[in-house]
Amino acid sequence: MTTTWIPDATFWTDQFSTRTSGHTAPELFKAIVPSTAVTSGDVLNGVHALRQAKLANTTTTAKVRVYVGEDRRDDLVEPVMTAKTWPENNGFVAGIQNLVGAERFSLVVNNLETTSEHLATGLGKLLAAVFDGWGVPIGGAEQVAFIGNYSGTAFGVHEGFEDAFLVHLGPGVKNFYCWAPEVYIKYTGTTEPLFGNYKWLLEHGQLFVMEPGDVLFLPRRVYHVGRQNEFSISVALPMYTYPDARLLRFAVMPEILDAILGEEQAMLTPSPMHNQDAGWKPAAARLAPAVREALHKAADGLDDLVAAAIARRWNATLSNGGWEVVEADLARDAAVAALDDAHITPGVTVRLRPPYQLCVDEFAGVHLRGAAVDTSTGPIPPALADQLNAGETVTVSDHDAGLATIRALAATGGLTVMPAVPAK
Repeated sequence: MTTTWIPDATFWTDQFSTRTSGHTAPELFKAIVPSTAVTSGDVLNGVHALRQAKLANTTTTAKVRVYVGEDRRDDLVEPVMTAKTWPENNGFVAGIQNLVGAERFSLVVNNLETTSEHLATGLGKLLAAVFDGWGVPIGGAEQVAFIGNYSGTAFGVHEGFEDAFLVHLGPGVKNFYCWAPEVYIKYTGTTEPLFGNYKWLLEHGQLFVMEPGDVLFLPRRVYHVGRQNEFSISVALPMYTYPDARLLRFAVMPEILDAILGEEQAMLTPSPMHNQDAGWKPAAARLAPAVREALHKAADGLDDLVAAAIARRWNATLSNGGWEVVEADLARDAAVAALDDAHITPGVTVRLRPPYQLCVDEFAGVHLRGAAVDTSTGPIPPALADQLNAGETVTVSDHDAGLATIRALAATGGLTVMPAVPAK
């Protein structure tokens, strides 16, 4: 059964939940992603962008790992990414084989979506459909590329910890095996990954034959491995539905503590010098009441503090097209660098760069492309936000507030700016 691109609401209500047994069973959806959306060549271009960043000493969040068989070879990352000549097109496999000194290899790339807007946009359409049809993972998603001619996934037969969609781009065919946890444990006697010779286990797994354009839904907790005889590229889209405790630990609690204590208060009174002979106990006794006071103060407005922290995270993620917000995004930085403020004059026209959204929330502030927007020059007009999110091209004629608003939005890299056409 084939599915139209982009999967619409009926796909999620009529097919997806049913065929995956309520999102708990793996299922292959044939020929979903067309070559017009994203290709294996686009992925290789993304890797090349990382190579160029490496050569230019540009900081990136995306990273490449190199594997020979099941061995992670961090020593090969540098020679692969800084080689004098970079293999292209049909010579890619032979070129990488020469660089790693092995016939079979795999490259694993995290946060591939940050390497090019084409990748962020192409698979962003599928991600938007997932969000609209199924739901939003609080941590967003990323693109993890698996590139190579490996005979088996370098991680061995292993367990997945997030729901994910695996998009196969080819050019070769991939055999993908899955085991429910109870089946895997029955045959292996363990919950640990299985490396080496596991061919005996394959006959007990569920086989999915993946061709270019196919999408496999891979639920969390399912054990799996990909195998192939020829070069191919697949991109996984893990849905980061973080446990509540983890979300509190790295996102919510730091913001709450910052709101309670604040930088000014934290700098008011230095701690005293502590007597070495007395040890650590007096210092702990001094701080314990301060902790109690801070937590007591937090309790009074806790609901609002939690709401503000989650709202900001929610808006940042959605404004970034659903991709997780990272520190160093090559594509975003390139868009910002290409911006010319001199073009933002009366009559300038602007539109949103897909797949990004403008999220305006009186409670959480304004976000575009994952960044908080400076609104010190004035609020974002609701009509402007609606027009931009509808995909419209907007002409700005205002000399003051309107242009200042556009400058603030453009500083995120989330706008395409087209200079005003001079009057004849």
